[in-house]
Formats: sequence, C-alpha cells, structure tokens
Amino acid sequence: MNVLKVVFLDAGTLPRALRFDPVLPIAYEAHDATADDEVEARIRDADVVVTNKVRLTAERLGAAPKLRLVCIAAAGTDNVDLPFAEARGIAVRNVPDYGSLSVAEHVIATLMALRRALPTYAQAAVDGRWSAARQFCWLGPVIRDVGGSVLGVVGRGRIGEATAQLAHGLGMKVLFARTPGRPCADDERELDELVREGDALTLHVPLSAQTRGLMDARRLSLMKPGAVLVNTGRGALVDPEALAQALREGRIAGAAIDVLEVEPPPPSHPLLARDIPNLLLTPHVAWASEKAQQRLADRLVEIVQDHVRALH
Repeated sequence: MNVLKVVFLDAGTLPRALRFDPVLPIAYEAHDATADDEVEARIRDADVVVTNKVRLTAERLGAAPKLRLVCIAAAGTDNVDLPFAEARGIAVRNVPDYGSLSVAEHVIATLMALRRALPTYAQAAVDGRWSAARQFCWLGPVIRDVGGSVLGVVGRGRIGEATAQLAHGLGMKVLFARTPGRPCADDERELDELVREGDALTLHVPLSAQTRGLMDARRLSLMKPGAVLVNTGRGALVDPEALAQALREGRIAGAAIDVLEVEPPPPSHPLLARDIPNLLLTPHVAWASEKAQQRLADRLVEIVQDHVRALH
C-alpha cells in the first residue's frame, strides 16, 4: 500500500492539529509557515497539499507531478489557479461553512459595542473620568439602541444569512443588498439605497473587480452620521484612507474592521494610526472561535482521509 505524502504549508494559521487515522497510509508534514521561495520544494513530491493563504499558482502546481488533491483551509478558493488544477486533474476542495456562526457572532458583538460606545465607556471607567463625575454615572457619547435599528447586509450567502438570523433575534430590521442578476426581493434594496437606510452595514461579498473599493469615499458619504460599518469579508472591499477620513471627521459613528487588504498589515497602514476615533480593529479573528477552528480541522481531516480511502 503506497504511503501518500500530505503537506500543510501554513499550519500555523490553524491552532488545531490535523489528526489522521494511524491505520491509513499517510505521511503528514506540517509547516508553521512557508515562504514564497520554499513552496515548490515542499510540494514537489506531495500527493496532497493543504493551504490556507499560501498561493498555488500554475507554476507551483506544475512543479508537483504527484499532486492530486489541494485542500484549502478556508472558505475561499482565490489562492489556487483553478483552471490549471482542473486541466492537470488536481481536485481542489475548500471548507465553505465551518465558521459562519463565528463570523456572524463577531459582527453582532462589534456592532453592539459600537452602537453602545462600549470602548469609550470602558476606558472612561478607569481613566479618571468616572471617578471625577459629579453624578453616579459618566455620560459621554450617544448610546444607540440595537433593537429597532436597521441592519443592511451586503451579501446573501451563508454568513450574511447567519448574521441576519442573529440580528432578527435582537429585534433589528434586516435588509439585504439586491442580488445581481435577480429581481429585487421585498427585503432587498439597491446598494446605494441600502447604505442610506442602514443604521449599520455589514459586508459579506467576495472580492472581485466589481466589489473592490465597494465602500469608497462616495458610498461612505451616503451613510447616516449615526451609522456604523462592519467588514469581516475582504479587506479591499473598503477604501482604508476614505474610511479613516470619515471617522476622523465624524461623518459616521464607527467602524469594526476585521480584515485588511494586506495581512499582516505594514505599520504604516492607514487604519493602524492611533488617532482614528471609533474604530474597532481586530486582527482577522472573526472566523476563529474555538468550535469553528475544530470544525475546520475535522473537515480537512475528513477530506484527506476520504481521498486516501478512495485510492485504496
């Protein structure tokens, strides 16, 4: 029985070990990270490659003659040259639904934090402002209710729908951006109309030529002054310079950003400046609840083991 070599190029992106059935003929090699100049050497004799963010171009795939399966440790597939893989008979499998609830909960948590100005109030409790108050409480920024407010959801896939379900439970009115190519449903609006109407806007669309810079200076200017923006989709959906300016000028009430167009970001990134008010920036962790990480690991193991069993 031939032993199949399985290589995880960036296992450090998933803090859950892949544990394969020891009975199966699998030789597993996990690398915490893989630099661009290391990829070809590491996959040259691999039968299966697992990757999260490491790009597998046609050139790299072509350097792996034994390769028959690529597992993407994520929902997206844009880091693999799919036409080339298909032409070479290399199956590509992703894990589309391991973290929908985790991301949806992150959206709601950050939305509530911003609507209720929790970062400011938590800081005021310990920096002397509460102690110096003449009354029992210290009141600063406006505290806006979540129940009864309007949530605009851009993207009607698994995560968008999961977010909508949680929002409904909080008493929010949920509206979606119209799905391109389909008639406008009763709960859908054209994008600009949705941006104007929403008290909060959350982005859940793939990155494409059409969606890059979706929230630019013009669209940000359409938002209500009390509205907040949440992006857990792709960093390049939002123009970072325009967002930083909108927040500094108080033209929107806040933003929760979990993804940037370059990750990890350089220290000079516009949204890493310390003088931007009402910005809740997190390091791409919306997906990463404990259960979501384990679901992802379990599914990767299942995909690889099914492939091995099919060959034997």
